[in-house]
Amino acid sequence: MQYAVELEELGRQISEASRFLEKAEEQLSRRIIGQKEVIQRVFIALLVNGHILLEGVPGLAKTLIIRTFAAAMNLKFQRIQFTPDMLPADLIGTMIYNPKDMEFYPRKGPVFANVILADEINRSPAKVQSALLEAMQEHQVTIGNQTFPLQEPFMVLATQNPIEHEGTYLLPEAQVDRFMMKVLVDYPSYDEELEIMLQSATTATDKEITAVVQPDDIARARGLIDRIYVDPRVQRYLVDLVVATRKPALYGMESLETMIEYGASPRASIFLLLASKAHAFLQNRPYITPEDVKAIAYDTLRHRIRPGYEAEADNIRSDDIIRQILQHVQVP
Repeated sequence: MQYAVELEELGRQISEASRFLEKAEEQLSRRIIGQKEVIQRVFIALLVNGHILLEGVPGLAKTLIIRTFAAAMNLKFQRIQFTPDMLPADLIGTMIYNPKDMEFYPRKGPVFANVILADEINRSPAKVQSALLEAMQEHQVTIGNQTFPLQEPFMVLATQNPIEHEGTYLLPEAQVDRFMMKVLVDYPSYDEELEIMLQSATTATDKEITAVVQPDDIARARGLIDRIYVDPRVQRYLVDLVVATRKPALYGMESLETMIEYGASPRASIFLLLASKAHAFLQNRPYITPEDVKAIAYDTLRHRIRPGYEAEADNIRSDDIIRQILQHVQVP
């Protein structure tokens, strides 16, 4: 009885604390038409300190979504265009020599912001990816022999083009695994595209966005998310889904054994739980359900499963494998 009262009180606090997201969403709707799911995933990543890999063809408003999101959330935004000739110093900064006092001083790069748009991230070489990896994982940057913490909140939203592969590099698996979610950005519906055309085909500048969020709002929301209740049966369901990507035969899916080259790491379990909690927070619930887990499973797992040769030969993607796993793993 006492626990039910505590959950009810937590639900009331969540409902009150999540109002700032409604204000931010209202601001986003002034510029963005459609893409509700993408926007929701960006909110989830911010709430639980995650990073997102966005994949979609050019022209789907990926940059506009992120720039508008940062403006509405009152966060410092930096867009970094990744290119094959890029150097780590172009990202993190470098040491500058001052002949006056004969000393070296750090000049910080564009990574020192709250929201980083890493545009076409797969166009830069390994050294640049290594520098970005430290920022993503450790929330710090090393310039010369000095280490600088990054300002919180800090999140990287990286884009890559799924069509054009000339002049691109495969992202290291260690870096791909650091992204909480891989979100596929799809074309708008017919009605949405009509509205986009009518709203954007103008010589006027973009509508002004008002910053409606304070850093305390985000910190408070994160504290409440940590308190969201997870039933032990749901905990086991989360782990079952991840283990099934490695050992599908244990769950009656022998046919997937040869379809998966390797499955998701334990980091997938952590991110799946965090993302599910944030999803419940967005629904104003003080507990997570299997539906929260299912809603976020594709985005959290698709880049952590590598289909094997047989799967590629049969044109079976990681999303198809996840769909089978969700159908076969018993729901509590």
